Amino acid sequence: MNRIRFPWFATMAENIGKSSNLQSSSSATTTTTTTVSNTRSFWPSILRWIPTSTDHIINAEKRLLSLVKTPYVQEQVNIGSGPPDSRVRWFRSSSNEPQFINTVTFDSKEDSPTLVMVHGYAASQGFFFRNFDALASRFRVIAIDQLGWGGSSRPDFTCRTTEETESWFIDSFEEWRKAKNLSNFILLGHSFGGYIASKYALKHPEHVQHLILVGPAGFSSETERITKFLETWKGSILNHIWESGFTPLKIIRGLGPLGPDLVRRYTSGRFVKYTTGEILNESETTLLTDYVYHTLAAKPSGEQCLKYIFSFGAFARTPLLHSASEWKVPTTFIYGFQDWMNYEGAQEARKQMKVPCEIIRVPQAGHFVFIDNPSSFHSAMFYACRRYLRPDPDSESLPEGLTSA
Repeated sequence: MNRIRFPWFATMAENIGKSSNLQSSSSATTTTTTTVSNTRSFWPSILRWIPTSTDHIINAEKRLLSLVKTPYVQEQVNIGSGPPDSRVRWFRSSSNEPQFINTVTFDSKEDSPTLVMVHGYAASQGFFFRNFDALASRFRVIAIDQLGWGGSSRPDFTCRTTEETESWFIDSFEEWRKAKNLSNFILLGHSFGGYIASKYALKHPEHVQHLILVGPAGFSSETERITKFLETWKGSILNHIWESGFTPLKIIRGLGPLGPDLVRRYTSGRFVKYTTGEILNESETTLLTDYVYHTLAAKPSGEQCLKYIFSFGAFARTPLLHSASEWKVPTTFIYGFQDWMNYEGAQEARKQMKVPCEIIRVPQAGHFVFIDNPSSFHSAMFYACRRYLRPDPDSESLPEGLTSA
């Protein structure tokens, strides 16, 4: 049964509670980095209302990725100031300053298929830290921070329509692809990243070998129940707040030096106390909390896409279900059993698709299936990509514990 659903950040408010004090982070992984100028503040972090900066984000990323054993290269990929054929300029100002996409590429075996990973809303590529080692054993893994998120450039967000907002992400990703000289890759997108990955594959199917959508947003239409709720005074107020451009990250910034504690309570609750899968250990919790805070508290940019892409309740203004018949890329959907994103939307989309499509459900996992149950998530990934990894893919059966929807 459908229920009134709130965005990805809803569990943050639900899981705030007491948690243990955090310990200092471990040593960093050796990386090769292409650097660009960073925004620095004259005031030390402890004296600033929002104790973060671009340097803090990159350093927190390095500390979190110190948990990953596979060597990697971190770089800032120059994507220019806006593609000449785009209908939206990413950085609308008198400056033609180029923008950069923060990118990590992991060592892999020669001739391994390329897997590009795109994070969701209020997240960054470091959220995949539990998956990089396993996936790098089979793929050439490249993970990015979308424009306006994580360690990527954060230009002023001046989009005013759904079309412009989609172009902000799709066109910046395409310029990144050109700069990296990539083609024929497997594209993975989580949640909001799944929505963007789908829109990109619809526009540039010639570059995508296979599409993997992990708990993707955008496949459900607004329900009768949410419509009735919006007619109530409570619904009207909440919808007004949504349409005003409010984002949950404003709460974190508004709390200033108390923001890190709010994020700590969220990560400790969501990924430790209330998880049904593989619980984060103390070191993972500490490093993830530090990373999440700095990526969320930094200058607002990509986060402001929210009201233009989704209506209240996280329903896409242009549902992907309406474009399913135009699909040109083989697709695999992956959902956690407890994912609040409804997999039934993917089932409806599959009926209209003219390309191979399968839906896999992972036990003991919610919306962050790759964090909640990484082992089963990896099994789902290898099965989804069996045609690129196995000489006899048709003989392989669905791994134990996974369910085909």
